[in-house]
Amino acid sequence: MKTTARSERRRRVGARGFTLIELLVAIAILAVIAVLSWRGLDQIIRGRTTITNAMENERVFAQLFDQMRIDARQAASDDEAGQAAVSISGNTLQIVRYMVLPGKAPRLQVVRYRIVNGRVVRSASPPLGNVGELRRALNGGDSEGWNAIPLMGGVGSISARLYVPKLGWTTQMNDVQAAIGEAANNLRVPQLGNAPMPRSATGLEVRIGATSLARPVTRVFLIGE
Repeated sequence: MKTTARSERRRRVGARGFTLIELLVAIAILAVIAVLSWRGLDQIIRGRTTITNAMENERVFAQLFDQMRIDARQAASDDEAGQAAVSISGNTLQIVRYMVLPGKAPRLQVVRYRIVNGRVVRSASPPLGNVGELRRALNGGDSEGWNAIPLMGGVGSISARLYVPKLGWTTQMNDVQAAIGEAANNLRVPQLGNAPMPRSATGLEVRIGATSLARPVTRVFLIGE
């Protein structure tokens, strides 16, 4: 009988549960682990979001600058445009370029880049068949028949400079017009009369400032090359 009572007491002692202090300590440890895990997971998610946004911005910038590069490379001559083929005015960049249509002779097209409601918009005229249509496209706004495509949002500013041989980079169209006038005068010289009229500007630098960037992004393009 005594042996049975002792065994019962031993079983009760062995089956004793956790105390309140032990439970509180365990809960505190689990809480610390949970907080540390949440912080680590939050940093991973934020880092992934940052990388994703950066990659998206890079893709959008690449598309925008690639289109500008194509337009600048296909720019018409100043003689064909009747003025500077590439011109800048405030936040607007204008390019008179060739447009090649299947089975047809190359035509001219006027392209404008500008900021509209925080977005860079590329407006392109329809193919221009004669000088009159070109003059109206250059002197008028984006009238009927023009195609406007938004290329990038969150843009605060867009600026450009032109590279004029013998002068360097300039933002003044007067410098470009002076180069055109000098080239036209040189063509009147008998020794140069048969030479093609050189371009007034051979390089284009574009700088775009976006709200998602700490500093503007700059790209340089060759004109007509």
